[in-house]
Amino acid sequence: MNPLIVIPARFSSTRFPGKPLVLINGKPMIQLVWEKCKSACENVIVATDDQRILNAVESFGGKCVMTSPNHISGTDRCAEAARIMSSELDFDIVINVQGDEPFIENEQINKLIDCFSDYDTEIATLISPIKDYESLFNPNKVKVVTSNNGFALYFSRQPIPYQRDVPEQNWLDNIKYFSHIGMYGFKKEVLLKV
Repeated sequence: MNPLIVIPARFSSTRFPGKPLVLINGKPMIQLVWEKCKSACENVIVATDDQRILNAVESFGGKCVMTSPNHISGTDRCAEAARIMSSELDFDIVINVQGDEPFIENEQINKLIDCFSDYDTEIATLISPIKDYESLFNPNKVKVVTSNNGFALYFSRQPIPYQRDVPEQNWLDNIKYFSHIGMYGFKKEVLLKV
């Protein structure tokens, strides 16, 4: 497997404009994400539609490509970046790491890459069990419902399933809930169909 990590980052977020450039311990968030990704994989690029983000990435020695401002999702931005990089790099899978995940771990990136050791895997993502009520009811934490064989069925900012007539403080006793980790992996040819 030969992965390419693409970090989609846009400045004009509705909820938090300029988030990729917010300083954490003196570094822009996008730099922290890039450094984590770079320690797990040789080929890492940031995909943005904003000159300020491109300038920041280049200032710390990262590679960045400009993409269309008209993308409706990070996946669309990753697909364009993969098309751009296809003539320059040899890769067969693309890992999409969100630009606002500065605390992502190498083990998580490697675990997602390892999903593609199964030839039949075309798209993969990571989940983790929710163990506290604050996370369960936090709308900023995306929840995932899976089938019995581990395929994602639903993504929601609210807990699914809803437990009628069960006090909220007992929900974790009855059902196992999962949160989504902000990464996706794609076989190159699958992503390029986007």
